[in-house]
Amino acid sequence: MPTRHPRGPLDAVIIGAGVVGAACAYYASRFGLAVAVVDRGSVAGGTTGAGEGNLLVSDKEAGPELDLALLSTRLWRELTDVLPPETEYEPKGGLVVAPDETALTALRDFAEGQRTAGVEADEIPADRLHDLEPHLAHGLAGGFHYPQDAQVQPARAAAQLLGSARESGAEVRLGEEVTAVLTRPDRTIRGVRTRRGELHAPAVVNATGTWGGGLARLAGTHLPVLPRRGFVLVTEPLPRVVRHKVYAADYISDVASGSAALQSSAVVEGTPAGPVLIGATRERVGFDRNLSTEALRRLAGQAAALFPVLAGVRVIRTYHGFRPYLPDHLPAIGPDPRVPGLFHACGHEGAGIGLAPATGLLIAAALSGGQPALDLRPFRPDRFDRFDQAGAAQ
Repeated sequence: MPTRHPRGPLDAVIIGAGVVGAACAYYASRFGLAVAVVDRGSVAGGTTGAGEGNLLVSDKEAGPELDLALLSTRLWRELTDVLPPETEYEPKGGLVVAPDETALTALRDFAEGQRTAGVEADEIPADRLHDLEPHLAHGLAGGFHYPQDAQVQPARAAAQLLGSARESGAEVRLGEEVTAVLTRPDRTIRGVRTRRGELHAPAVVNATGTWGGGLARLAGTHLPVLPRRGFVLVTEPLPRVVRHKVYAADYISDVASGSAALQSSAVVEGTPAGPVLIGATRERVGFDRNLSTEALRRLAGQAAALFPVLAGVRVIRTYHGFRPYLPDHLPAIGPDPRVPGLFHACGHEGAGIGLAPATGLLIAAALSGGQPALDLRPFRPDRFDRFDQAGAAQ
């Protein structure tokens, strides 16, 4: 991607060329701000490129993250006028299934709270599940259909958002590592230093995902972002045997869990290209990139239990990445009062692709001094000051 220089002084340097950084650049450029995006690697070279592209409201309880997801749902729909078909945006809807009456009752309570926040959630009795998913296993107690759930090809979406920002004057500098965050004696931001020189701006946006804690340390502050590893299986191309994004109810509790141990709950979905994607596992093992046969075995077994038709299908590849985990499962979005001029847009865990547009819009409003579309207080970066490095209250 060639570099285009902005027509004047920079208003902000955005560090990170994943989908969140790309969304920040996209909306900042539409606010009339001059920005540069810097990444030590390539576009979507980190967590974004290892994601499934989930755009979910179904797995979020009523509260700040769901508000963020609902805003992003609207923005993703608006972005379909900007992003080409290659981004594979699909408003396919989600189907959450319950294996027994106990799980179904819990889903009912969960959905009722979501509805009060504006989520569409329709209960599907057991005898109608196969109207939505003909190949689904028999014997399930029922489920809930979430028509607002959707899917996107994350790396292509990030590239398109960055390309659109470039057309509006944003500068994109790939393969350029930030080695220092520059501050004045009063600790206010004045830019960044890379291996190629300095970029001066009154604002720096930390959109480095799983590596957000390291960037915070470069700026002289603390953000307890930890990596949470996850694996995905990719099958051979198939006819469209899975119509929606389908997962069992225990996925919701896995998302909300803070456990470091291996957790797995199959999320199964077809793609326009034919392969079926099967996630998701979660475990905190640092940045260990070794293949976990146990994680893959669990995913394959759980997917076949949901869709017996997949039992004889070949898996042609696997991939994995690291979700940026914060102790309270909420991202850090907005200005950091400890370092004036530093903004954070990271810590979304497995929801970063879905939450990227809302995050970008909120950061653009904060950079320009405008009124944010949502209350930023639940996402304050300094809310962890009472936590130690392990995430335990001091």
